[in-house]
Amino acid sequence: MNGKMHSETGAFTSDGMRAEILNPFVHKLELDNTFDKIKVILSFRALKPLICFIGKMSYLAGGMAISIRGRQASRKEAPILVVAPHSSFLDSCIVYATKMSSVIVRKESMDNYVGKLINYTQPVYVWRDDPNSRQNTIKEIIERATSKEDWPQVLIFPEGTCTNRSCLITFKPGGFYPGVPVQPVTIRYPNARDTVTWTWEGPGALKLLWLTLTQVHSSCEIEFLPVYYPSEEEKRDPKLYARNVRDVMAKALGVPVLDYTYDDCRLIARAKQLGIPSATAVREISEIRGQLGLERSQLELHLAAQGVQGRSRWVGGEEFAQRLGIPLDQRSQRLFDIFVQRSSGLVHFPDYLLCACFLSLQHAPLTQLLSLAFKLYDSNRTGRLSIQTFEEVATRCLGLSAEDAHGTFRMVDLDEKGYITYDEFISYAQKKAEFSFIFTSDAAHHKPKTQ
Repeated sequence: MNGKMHSETGAFTSDGMRAEILNPFVHKLELDNTFDKIKVILSFRALKPLICFIGKMSYLAGGMAISIRGRQASRKEAPILVVAPHSSFLDSCIVYATKMSSVIVRKESMDNYVGKLINYTQPVYVWRDDPNSRQNTIKEIIERATSKEDWPQVLIFPEGTCTNRSCLITFKPGGFYPGVPVQPVTIRYPNARDTVTWTWEGPGALKLLWLTLTQVHSSCEIEFLPVYYPSEEEKRDPKLYARNVRDVMAKALGVPVLDYTYDDCRLIARAKQLGIPSATAVREISEIRGQLGLERSQLELHLAAQGVQGRSRWVGGEEFAQRLGIPLDQRSQRLFDIFVQRSSGLVHFPDYLLCACFLSLQHAPLTQLLSLAFKLYDSNRTGRLSIQTFEEVATRCLGLSAEDAHGTFRMVDLDEKGYITYDEFISYAQKKAEFSFIFTSDAAHHKPKTQ
């Protein structure tokens, strides 16, 4: 054939040149007419009830019965469903209970079996690490909530993170920007043993799933509350709208409200990972410091840079307030009580200053906090830390165990001087991948590693 094919094949011309480029890896499928498109839409709507039924049955097969109280409003009545409290991955049952409403969901949460099913709800994706994601999400919610097209209702967990259901934390205002009526929806798990709560601190997802599956019976109660119609003031102020809806839901649940946010939870988790003194109370500490003007003055950073040479490292309440230049009142007393050692009734002042510096430098590279820690715990102001002192520093702001800190000290102090300096440690850490988190500019997003 000399490289030629007959022209009726359409593959080659008579002169051997290719008439068209063939790609065996491409397949195109187009719906050519309106009738075909209508059939697809009707088929999907017919499948929704079946998918919801199968979803509910899968929960029942796992031993969890879902009961529903109240009536779900139509999209015309309430384009947005506001669901709280959010406490478990099992809350995904709300998707089936609300006839496949569109959820606001983190993109990284979709890479599992449940995530694949949620894709059928036409979700609004959120990329938490994308600085523009928040505005894009709000824009999408507004477009869907106010659209005349037949979108599903938008389903939002406004707390933005899981809690233990003991209270309702701050509602994010994103779902309230459209200014349209919303329907509050509450979730309860009235079981003798709580095997579903999945929070920042506690059992992992697999353990909770296993314990839930081994229960004889578990139940989930979903209640649709009356539609909430915003006032003109609430339409202008999404944060006010969010607070007022939260109050209604808290009253229905019989729980208090607490002004904690997702960022607060992330800050607490970061503090605990690093071993910061009184890590679980950093949110409250930050609030009190703000009330006392310590955040603005940056006095604590100045005190930490000076160290505590020549002054007692353990202080009572009066001296604690005096060193910080704050009044001896209920606020300073509470700050003191958070750090007090019960056996002595005193506060280890370097521990307080380290925590305060962590809050002041939370978006800076960890090297800045570490530099101050070397000064804070160096009681002799020599610039040299013994193995015991380095262990104090490493367990309080690097998240190392005492054993790992001990081993790290030995690796840095190869000539066995019995001490190391800040520069010596940094020089060593720069060569080790496990300490790369120390040099990251936005440390709040990175989990520390140990050797």
